[in-house]
Amino acid sequence: MSSTLVVWAPRVLSVLRIVAALIFLLHGTQKLFGFPAPPPSGFPPAVSLLWVAAILELVGGLLLLFGAFTRPVAFVLSGEMAVAYWMFHAPRNLYPTLNGGDASILYCFVFLYIFFAGPGPWSVDAARNRA
Repeated sequence: MSSTLVVWAPRVLSVLRIVAALIFLLHGTQKLFGFPAPPPSGFPPAVSLLWVAAILELVGGLLLLFGAFTRPVAFVLSGEMAVAYWMFHAPRNLYPTLNGGDASILYCFVFLYIFFAGPGPWSVDAARNRA
């Protein structure tokens, strides 16, 4: 592997975390605030399972965006996405492209990777460890 790729790999890990967090965060804002569009199935009732998921997506998405408490947050969000897949998507159909669960699977494994790889150098966690 070229030295350029090795040098950029940690930075690209930060970019992956930031982009995944931004998109994930939008799932929480949609469910809770109707932004960028109202949720197709309506707003979740307070303290329901979908409401708890929306809070995790909003707060977890923000924490991951800034790279704060990255490993525990990524672990929790990975688990949330695994639960979402098996509870809501898998019962509809065996194939993720037909049951709408492909994003849940992808988020689950991206967050699991971030749990093991860490936040990358562009993060609150990295800055806190340097100080």
